[in-house]
Amino acid sequence: MIEISHLIKKYGSHTAVDDLSLTVEPGRIYGFLGPNGAGKSTTLNILTGYLGATDGTVKINGYDILKQPEEAKKHIGYLPEIPPLYSDMSVEEYLGFAAELKGIKKPLRRQSIEEAMEMTQITDMRRRLIRKLSKGYRQRVGLSQAVLGYPEVIILDEPTVGLDPRQILEIRELIQSLGEKHTVILSSHILSEVREVCDYIFILSGGKLVASDTTEHLLRQVESEGRGLEILVQGGGEEAIALLEQLNVAAQIQIRPGYEEGTSAITCMVSKEDEDIRGFVIQEFVAAGIPLLELKSSGRSLEDIFLELTGQEGGMLP
Repeated sequence: MIEISHLIKKYGSHTAVDDLSLTVEPGRIYGFLGPNGAGKSTTLNILTGYLGATDGTVKINGYDILKQPEEAKKHIGYLPEIPPLYSDMSVEEYLGFAAELKGIKKPLRRQSIEEAMEMTQITDMRRRLIRKLSKGYRQRVGLSQAVLGYPEVIILDEPTVGLDPRQILEIRELIQSLGEKHTVILSSHILSEVREVCDYIFILSGGKLVASDTTEHLLRQVESEGRGLEILVQGGGEEAIALLEQLNVAAQIQIRPGYEEGTSAITCMVSKEDEDIRGFVIQEFVAAGIPLLELKSSGRSLEDIFLELTGQEGGMLP
């Protein structure tokens, strides 16, 4: 469906996209994941013909976006991070205008507009002025514009930025429904969004592709790298360590002072990865008379992989 080969985009001495090559196949929801400045939006702008590339090629369904832009763009629906809406138009007027710009033939425009509004659940808003809509509904109008004309590929750049939690859930559900009939490319730096919505993940950092895999495989990789326990006990913790060693259920046991005075924090990897041993450990600590204050599971997460691949320090994502 989409072939990107050795794509480079430079702004003076700054390289925004650095020798990027990847393939997008039909029938999946793809996540473009990366921190701000990773090159996601630049890549999508080149994909959709909004920007020219410094070097490399991009083909949409066999058409070169730079050499055959009109043919290539027929296969793409695009929602930029800031939807290109005209606030003084009604929803219906705007979609009619977008349909005309897309070259949808007159006899097919009405049906296409009705189906786009129904798909994005804005039919009741058809006569409402866009400036009077909430941000969530404006985002839906932008999505309606993107799906007009039944393009095979829908490209969405940060589609949930600035929405409230309820609106975010609604847009995510809408994206999943779009994935039933279209190939969807979703750009985001929100890990939970990509994890819940996408079938396949591309991770970009510094304009380069640093990871490319199915979401399922990445999550399996996270799980296979082991689970751990974090334990907080009263006192020095020597008895707790001796018990864990005796039970033979943990490895790589480490101890440090706890966050409360007079406590010890113990971390360890679980040697029986297929079992949830928390209940067993609690019972054994109680039976041994060891004052257990906290016990919780820990482990390497998709967030950890993201931070490692993008060279970021731990903490909040941008």
